[in-house]
Amino acid sequence: MNNAFPQASADCVQPPRTIALVGKYHSPEIAESIRLLAKYLHERGMTVLIEEETACNVISHLELGSWASGNFTWLGAHADIAIVVGGDGTMLNAARQLARYRVPLVGVNQGRLGFMTDIARSDMLTCMDDLLDGKFVPETRMLLDAEVVRGERSVVSNLALNDVVVDKGAIGRMIEFELFIDGEFIYHLRSDGLIVATSTGSTAYALSANGPILHPQVSAIALVPLCPHALTNRPILVGDRNEIEIRIVHATDSRAHFDGQVTVDLRNEDSVRIRRSEYSICLLHPPGYSYFAMLRQKLHWSERPKEH
Repeated sequence: MNNAFPQASADCVQPPRTIALVGKYHSPEIAESIRLLAKYLHERGMTVLIEEETACNVISHLELGSWASGNFTWLGAHADIAIVVGGDGTMLNAARQLARYRVPLVGVNQGRLGFMTDIARSDMLTCMDDLLDGKFVPETRMLLDAEVVRGERSVVSNLALNDVVVDKGAIGRMIEFELFIDGEFIYHLRSDGLIVATSTGSTAYALSANGPILHPQVSAIALVPLCPHALTNRPILVGDRNEIEIRIVHATDSRAHFDGQVTVDLRNEDSVRIRRSEYSICLLHPPGYSYFAMLRQKLHWSERPKEH
């Protein structure tokens, strides 16, 4: 395993010249935001690129034909940064696609919670001035490498920014699996499944399963059982250099999910092997961003008591 994990680099904060725009698919309301951003950035002298699926969805509504469009591989080769307009799902997809190209991401929230999309649509154009001046704050987020192994053959592999989930699928029966960490047997469990989450994913599915919230600076992976039959099976944290293996012992319809967006059917005796990826993603936050302030807002934590 490669233990030389990358950290945030100075490249994350260099003023950009070429900016890619990525929007939520099949969402007409995104079209106006993409148009405003493209026009504003172009007037500021930026080269604007639009992700091809985004372009297909918005050009039919608006005139965006004057900007070049292409797939994520093309964007990765040309863009200095990518602005993602939508919710966390749109950001997750863009992160998996662009991580290998080390393209930093900026999130404009047009979804619901938006833990990773910092900028409200109402502040979108105002924040662009700080972004173009290189004033945004970089933060590195780890990703997971996961592969499904059947016998001696790797069936599929994928990246995940939030989590890798093994669950019981559509059938209402528990699955049985064995958990290994660095080859050491940990436990045999009957449950609805297991969530393997990064710090980014600790505020996603893992949170609803009573997993811990991990600050992004914590280099750990959370293992959160889903409705375990034995109540002594609690969430645990392991290091980001540990290799995790989930071996399916018995299941009728079990599946592996990557960020809740890519799904693979599993069979008995399949193994799901997970470790920290050599790739990371750089999120760019506007000046004044606070992780804890974000949690207070999104999770509706109480405000500080007023002083008398």
